[in-house]
Amino acid sequence: MLDKPAAQSATRASGPLAGFRIVEFAGIGPGPFACMMLADMGAEVVTLDRIGAKKNLKAVATRGRKVVELDLKDKASIAQALDLLSHADALIEGFRPGVMERLGLGPDVVMARNPRLVFGRMTGWGQEGPLANAAGHDINYISITGALAAIGTKEKPVPPLNLVGDFGGGALYLVVGVLAAMLEASKSGKGQVVDAAMCDGAASLMSMFFDMTAMGRWTDERATNFLDGGAHFYGVYECSCGHFISIGSIEPQFYALLRQHAGLTDADFDAQMDRKAWPALKAKLEKVFKTKTREDWCKIMEGSDICFAPILTMQEAPKHPHNAARNIFIERHGVTQPAPAPRFSRTPSAVRDAVSADIGELTSAWKAGR
Repeated sequence: MLDKPAAQSATRASGPLAGFRIVEFAGIGPGPFACMMLADMGAEVVTLDRIGAKKNLKAVATRGRKVVELDLKDKASIAQALDLLSHADALIEGFRPGVMERLGLGPDVVMARNPRLVFGRMTGWGQEGPLANAAGHDINYISITGALAAIGTKEKPVPPLNLVGDFGGGALYLVVGVLAAMLEASKSGKGQVVDAAMCDGAASLMSMFFDMTAMGRWTDERATNFLDGGAHFYGVYECSCGHFISIGSIEPQFYALLRQHAGLTDADFDAQMDRKAWPALKAKLEKVFKTKTREDWCKIMEGSDICFAPILTMQEAPKHPHNAARNIFIERHGVTQPAPAPRFSRTPSAVRDAVSADIGELTSAWKAGR
């Protein structure tokens, strides 16, 4: 459905989005990550950045772009940006609400010139609401959705890096929204605004836990539930070497294998789903896993249906045999980085370099439809 009859652009790229054109207004965090994914999937992404802004064209999150410097306070530069957007499929910006409008590049202005344009907006709080114009970061957006309160130790919540707000609830929802809107535009000929707010996405990611709470299977007390480290059969354990392993033996057949391979013959382990027994069983399992090194436990458990894995650092992860076999990590410009995901059988994604470009040449090429 995403194939277009129009001619391809001058940039030849592999990937299912080859031939689609996206203009990104430079930012940080989820916006660039979303555009990295779109570029990896073959879209021609042009980043409009400030004149003189510090740039690293070899950075992971900015790979695959054409980078143009513009002074967006200059009317001539705004006119150039509008010309480029007149031939784009999507725009992605991550400014606070109202900034694009004040620049003269709001949805009404841009979509009047290009009715098919998908206008992707990435913010933390969304385009409206009491907090819409307040500053914030990932930790704040996931705080008000129930996500952060559910993650951590009994003593306090622990920020899960910025994976849940910025990238899970932000960038990925932006990518899905922009792709869905482009798909719809290919049928209707009309674009629309995609309001991707990190607080919206983080809340959406919590759907299963709200469901389990309604069924009485989840409590607000951290480390008491079967997926938050409360259960002895789903958690993290330290080994004698100081490294850690993870187990997720939820299903009875997997739990039986865990008992078999770890030598858990104690009858107390029969009470797998007895929440009251979990603290004592967890303490016993901690002692068991401390009897061997991480390498020892890998030899015993890895590759079985126990649902086991060693906990690896970012330096160790690329060397793991499974990751190496699938080329999950690649090296580019001396930097080890994750490869594009997901994978496509017929139109494979590929990592491309970021390059400086001239907006006049780009606009001419896009107009020509080459």
